[in-house]
Amino acid sequence: MLTIGKLSRTAGVKVPTIRYYEEIGLLPEAERSAGNQRLYGTATMDRLTFIRHARELGFTLEAIRDLLSLSDTPDQSCAAADQIAKAQLVAVRDRLARLRALEIELERMIAQCAHGTIADCRVIEVLGNHDLCGHAHNASDHPSL
Repeated sequence: MLTIGKLSRTAGVKVPTIRYYEEIGLLPEAERSAGNQRLYGTATMDRLTFIRHARELGFTLEAIRDLLSLSDTPDQSCAAADQIAKAQLVAVRDRLARLRALEIELERMIAQCAHGTIADCRVIEVLGNHDLCGHAHNASDHPSL
């Protein structure tokens, strides 16, 4: 059995995150020692590693919850898991497209700057007037940016 500190170090996940995952039901409630210290087994370690890896790949907590639920019934079709992964891929590609557009806009702003004074700075001018941008990239349309 692992204490929460040992689990944290082994899985590479901070202690408050482990507690949060327990609180929202992604991890089962820990067993307790006689001194009321949280204790975790290898199944929880494996589950936490799964969650950490899924988070690194950008999956939302709700998608991870669904994937964990699917993994708890290994005899069923993996079609639902494939759909979740495909949705994540679409989201990643969308974000990459938005980031490429932002990269182009930043390059354009910098290239157009005369490198003189702030009064003549194209970067400051464009940031102050969205109409001068070459691409649409309204942050309210893309809350993940």
